Amino acid sequence: MDKVRIDKWLWSVRIFKSRTLATDACKAGKVRIKGEAVKPSYLMVVGEELTVKKDGFNFEFKALQLIEKRVGAPIAQTCYTDITPAEEKGKYEAWFLNGMPANEKRERGSGRPTKRERRELDDFKNSD
Repeated sequence: MDKVRIDKWLWSVRIFKSRTLATDACKAGKVRIKGEAVKPSYLMVVGEELTVKKDGFNFEFKALQLIEKRVGAPIAQTCYTDITPAEEKGKYEAWFLNGMPANEKRERGSGRPTKRERRELDDFKNSD
């Protein structure tokens, strides 16, 4: 196999939890190759470098092996190399350890955001 759909590959190497999420990310322009957004049906080849915007972070990967079926995590990690810059990894690790950045905390006593406020926050965070 010398080519595989990018949405299938992203799902099979466990970058996204489901193929639907991978497809939606491609449709939203969050998956880029050579700086250009790609469609879910884009046929990728070995050696291509891609940028994936996920949870507000830009991850960069280089495809080492193409697979179509979802495999276990140890096998999936051999199919790509993580080439994400150190500063982006640092931001992600800080967020992962602390839960969320300090500037995203709500004032004490203000309660949970309403559904409308939450949607506005999500739109604001995902707009780029």
